Amino acid sequence: MPKVRSGASEKWVRKASASTQDYQEGVTNPRTPWAAATQAAAANQAAGVQAAIQRKAFEKGVARAGDEKWKRKAEGVGASRFSQGVQAGASDYASGVAPYLQTIESTNLPPRGPKGDPRNIQRVAAIADALRKKKLSMS
Repeated sequence: MPKVRSGASEKWVRKASASTQDYQEGVTNPRTPWAAATQAAAANQAAGVQAAIQRKAFEKGVARAGDEKWKRKAEGVGASRFSQGVQAGASDYASGVAPYLQTIESTNLPPRGPKGDPRNIQRVAAIADALRKKKLSMS
């Protein structure tokens, strides 16, 4: 029977923490371009997702992690990286949301009624319908 050495997680942290340069080099010079490799793996991704659905992996993973892990990670890691992530994603957000903002601006709305008038829901429905059509047209 094989023996498992103690300290594996500490070794992983030590080695992985020292690998920032290797990570950067891998991103700069990948063996295969990311998009090509990812697109080539589409069938495997779909099969893996279906298998995970069948075995209820998502639900089981959430139950295993629980609220304690979510809260600990969100407060300890997520909170300190949130602002940096928002700033790093600003241009991606702007380009991603632009088509939807244009759709909102170009949607003809029915007339506004008095506050509480049920006809005002038609205005909401018009925006929701236009945004759904935009999303489907972009996929």
